Amino acid sequence: MATFPGNPSMAQRIARAMPSLTRSHARVAEYVLAHPLKVATMPIDELAETVGVSVATANRFARALAFDGYPQFRAALVLGFETALAPVEKLRSKLERPATVADVFDSALVDMAGNIEATRAALDVQSCTQAVDAILKARRIAIVGYGASSWLGGLLQRSLELYCDNVQLLASIESSSYAARRLGRLTSEDLVIAISFPRYFSDTVMLAGRVRAAGLPLLALTDSPASPLAPLASVALYAQTHSQYFANSEAGVLVLIEALCSAVAHSAKGSLQAATQLTESVLPWLEGSHASKLRATASAAPVNTKKKTAK
Repeated sequence: MATFPGNPSMAQRIARAMPSLTRSHARVAEYVLAHPLKVATMPIDELAETVGVSVATANRFARALAFDGYPQFRAALVLGFETALAPVEKLRSKLERPATVADVFDSALVDMAGNIEATRAALDVQSCTQAVDAILKARRIAIVGYGASSWLGGLLQRSLELYCDNVQLLASIESSSYAARRLGRLTSEDLVIAISFPRYFSDTVMLAGRVRAAGLPLLALTDSPASPLAPLASVALYAQTHSQYFANSEAGVLVLIEALCSAVAHSAKGSLQAATQLTESVLPWLEGSHASKLRATASAAPVNTKKKTAK
């Protein structure tokens, strides 16, 4: 019998009922076992059409599993998939309501502004101070995050490395195995920053648990104290990520990262010198700058290939 990640009791119900199911009901059962998450999002008519049975047959299948009907069957199936299904259900709800493109733009921007304000309002002064101190004191900084969080980690790395000597993003083509090897070399003088938002990647949480077990400092960037990262962290900063169309909105997280890096820049020694050096290093590549104009002029100047003859 196939495993059933969302709700093992459902698999047990199907296993017990299977010997007495009709051929049509067994076909539905096999599809449910093979695609539990997909079925959890399906209304009864969609499941019936997909499997090739009638709506009445699909409803009788639910009753054969001792449910009052399909709605109760689907509700039980959803258990254990709430976090994964939340974006799907939100999108389904939004698509059922008529809206113009302009309406969607406006609604999305309002949500982003709300996330930013909620993130600002929820900031804890002591946690912010502890986070900045931990970053500036760390000998090495390792950033862990997968999925969308790997991109967020890249932005964090890009800003922190201006003021910190050794900042590494542990997201590579080897995924968590590479991170596990690198984390094993860290000491209490180092800092791990773990980034994860719903839907939480299990690799990030697992590695954060190993960091906690090793007694290493851990800064978590996540969404709430209910996050699986929160109890593992030495200090946690939270960003609101509500979205009507996606699993998360990144706006609040991006603002939190920029605010954190701004505070690091303000507190770091030599931050002005670092900013000056950065500007000087990129100046030749900045369009419109005096340096770029000189470079363009030099590259456009004709090259004299004629050899001078001695007189």
